[in-house]
Amino acid sequence: MTRISHIELDDRNLPPPTPEIEQERKVAIYDLLEENSFTLPVRDDRATLDGPYHVQLSIREKRLVFDIETEASEKAAEFHLSLGPFRQVVKDYFQICESYFNAVKNLPPSQIETIDMARRGIHNEGSRVLQERLEGKAEIDNDTARRLFTLICVLHFGG
Repeated sequence: MTRISHIELDDRNLPPPTPEIEQERKVAIYDLLEENSFTLPVRDDRATLDGPYHVQLSIREKRLVFDIETEASEKAAEFHLSLGPFRQVVKDYFQICESYFNAVKNLPPSQIETIDMARRGIHNEGSRVLQERLEGKAEIDNDTARRLFTLICVLHFGG
C-alpha cells in the first residue's frame, strides 16, 4: 500500500517533447508503476491517508508540485518544491543525454559506455537531490527517486 499506482504529468502548456524525451518518459512511467516505494510519513501529529497513491507532477509558478490522492480520490498531500536545487543537475543531465543520444548513432561501444556511466552518475545526483527535497514529506527508495527524477526532467524540458 505504500506505492504509487498511477502517475500523471501535467504537461498541457509545454511544447511537444522530442522522440528521445518521450521515450525516456514512457520508460520511466512504466518502470515506476511496475515497482516503486512511496510513503507519506506522519507530519505534525496529523494522520496520513494510506496508499496506493495517484500522483500528479506539474510545474506551477516555478515550483515543482506533487499533488497526491488516494485511489478513492481523497486528497492525501500536496507539496511544492523549489526548482532551484534541480536546475544545474537537470541542465547537466540534458547535456549528457544529448551526448549519449548522438554517441549511440556514431561512436564505438567503448565510448558510448563511458558517456553512459557519466549519465548514470548525473542521474544518481538528481535522485539524491530529490530525496533530500522530499525529506519529511515523502519517503522514497533510490529506484523510485531515479524514475521520478527522469519525469522531473521531462517537465523541465518543456518548461
